[in-house]
Amino acid sequence: MFVHTHPYEPFLFKGATKLIVGTLPPPRFTTGDLKEGDVDFCYGSRDGQLWPILNNIFDLKLPFETTQEAIEKRKSFLVKRKIGICDIVASAVRHKVDASDLGMQDIKLRNLLVYLEKYLNIETLLFTGGNSKNGPEYLFRKHLKANNVVLEKLSDVVPRIHRFVHPRTEREIRTISLIAPSGAANRAVGSLASYKRLKAEDPSFNTLDFRIMQYRKFF
Repeated sequence: MFVHTHPYEPFLFKGATKLIVGTLPPPRFTTGDLKEGDVDFCYGSRDGQLWPILNNIFDLKLPFETTQEAIEKRKSFLVKRKIGICDIVASAVRHKVDASDLGMQDIKLRNLLVYLEKYLNIETLLFTGGNSKNGPEYLFRKHLKANNVVLEKLSDVVPRIHRFVHPRTEREIRTISLIAPSGAANRAVGSLASYKRLKAEDPSFNTLDFRIMQYRKFF
């Protein structure tokens, strides 16, 4: 049994207007056994696609290496764009040591509603995954239900958009369920009618291109 604890505190600051919400980084980030090319920061896995997507959209020229410079450049970008990061899972138990959301058991959630009460400028949550079991939207729904908060659907077209009213601040917050920035989600991307249409128009178009197109609209 492996107790998979989140290795990073939420990256939050008063000016943040958007909040990236995922689950947990791969277990090696908890144990500290990073691979060459990993960045010791949120979404820093060399196999992940979030930073390559943002690097492409904003032409950031980010280093992809295990250095302090790589971390600081990512933090600087987030502050400049007013984007925070607060994954919803604090810890989970795994019987198989891998990064799958489905493999998480005995999940302990962070109280995102408390963070949203403290950081009053946040108006959008960007989920790095949808409502499949143990995905960020799925877990956030459980979190809201436990606090008697309703998540209202605004758009059922991928990426799905919802909204809710914070129970204490009474402000409306939107949620956007982006396609997960991981290779595991490529099959789901390939099944989308919109992806198939774009692929037919341009055979060189791939699943990363599709994510870049989607993320650009919301970042």
